[in-house]
Amino acid sequence: MYLINTIFYKIVPNHFHIFISTNKPPMTDKSTKGIWKVITASSLGTLIEWYDFYIFGSLAVVLSTKFFPSDNPTAAFLSTLATFAAGFVVRPFGALFFGRLGDLIGRKYTFMVTLLLMGGATFLIGCVPSYESIGFLAPLLVLLLRLLQGLALGGEYGGAATYVAEHAPKDQRGYWTSWIQTTATFGLFISLMVILATRSFLSEEAFDEWGWRVPFWISILMVIVSYFIRKKMDESPAFAKAKAEGKTSKNPLKESFGNRYNLKFILLALFGAAMGQGVVWYTGQFYAMSFLKTVMNIESSQVDGLLGIALLFATPFFVFFGWLSDKIGRKTVMMTGMLAAICLYRPIYKEMYKTADISLKTEISADKYYGTPGDSGRNHDDFKMYTDGTKWNQVKKMNPKTGKEDITTTITFGSAGKWKIIFLVFIQVIFVTMVYGPIAAFLVEMFPVKIRYTSMSLPYHVGNGIFGGLLPAVSTYLVSSAKDTGTVEFYLNGLWYPIIIGGISFVVGMIYLKTKNNTEHD
Repeated sequence: MYLINTIFYKIVPNHFHIFISTNKPPMTDKSTKGIWKVITASSLGTLIEWYDFYIFGSLAVVLSTKFFPSDNPTAAFLSTLATFAAGFVVRPFGALFFGRLGDLIGRKYTFMVTLLLMGGATFLIGCVPSYESIGFLAPLLVLLLRLLQGLALGGEYGGAATYVAEHAPKDQRGYWTSWIQTTATFGLFISLMVILATRSFLSEEAFDEWGWRVPFWISILMVIVSYFIRKKMDESPAFAKAKAEGKTSKNPLKESFGNRYNLKFILLALFGAAMGQGVVWYTGQFYAMSFLKTVMNIESSQVDGLLGIALLFATPFFVFFGWLSDKIGRKTVMMTGMLAAICLYRPIYKEMYKTADISLKTEISADKYYGTPGDSGRNHDDFKMYTDGTKWNQVKKMNPKTGKEDITTTITFGSAGKWKIIFLVFIQVIFVTMVYGPIAAFLVEMFPVKIRYTSMSLPYHVGNGIFGGLLPAVSTYLVSSAKDTGTVEFYLNGLWYPIIIGGISFVVGMIYLKTKNNTEHD
């Protein structure tokens, strides 16, 4: 934290009051003048931070071969997911640290620092030498940089959501803050598109050797542009007014967590909404991607493309459900999405798995390639094609390090299979839009201006960073364990985690959350 403090005070001078503009009156209830400028500047920076954060997860399969020992691919992949999850686990600490600063000195300058911290850590991950070059120092350095990413994101989201909400009319907060909610999915979408573009420009060998680093390096350019855009923004009118009237908090942490009344709402926000929202988000987007690549063995670039299309089609629904929550209430929209996800996950994933099950398909051709002794240790390559356009390829190759045969199976969908998967992922992302679209407005409305940044950030990042962030690793482990024990439907075992966590959150939310939107702190 000393390092982060040093960075912060280098960028933000000591006389914090000079940054708070009191000449501009707060927006009236119906005024939306200038709000698109606010949303664009906030969203661009937040989108870049999500891109930075998720590029690691999007490249998890490749990174597992670069930063971890290659003798056990499953263990290496699980280690990569655990490193990915570590960034989520520290997000609540970033929420506390930067949330406190945001309530003390303002929203704007706090999330300018988080942007630079995230961008720097992402760029450096792309510079870390491989495990073969520096041994265990490689995963250690990646873990440390991943932790810095988590701290930065812990401070970014709360600042951006609070900043936009405090510029928006109170009866339109769901609609306007939902634009910030699109940035997480767009960040993931752009990360997938950058990876696909990089793969298309490079050969498979070049991408595997050094091209995977390019998406990490690109981040620094986007961060610099966003920094200068954010630098020109004004402070939020609600915070500026509180600052001018001397009503800001002197100790946001104590007032947020030492006050039993406020602590009750923090816990309610976590267990009644953010926890369930977190697992729905990561199931519908990240676990779906991991499931397709590692459980169903679908070709990696095809998965990225299919997921990208599903995300593109579903993203406008964040704004729709944010708007709808202004009309019928945040609770109604979020709980409906949570319940739909809990009930439909198993049928959806069963259909996904069946789409790639070659035992249910009719074979039309088969071929084998037997390598020569000097052919890089390759034994043979099996290829099959099916009537629905599905292609199945299995490569058996001797690993000189382990002395064992590595078997790699890859499935590529035909047209019918592709659109079926896009639809099934799209449905999952619709669940995401229902629980995630209104949640920024929901959290902002639960807490007073003077401790809003701190109080809303913690439940959000515990729900998403811990309960949601651990989901890919936990669910992959559950699937792997079930497969080892011979469970018939082993591929569905990973869903018990989001179903149970989401179910608990749904029950708590239905019992204790108010149906009407909270206007107590307006």
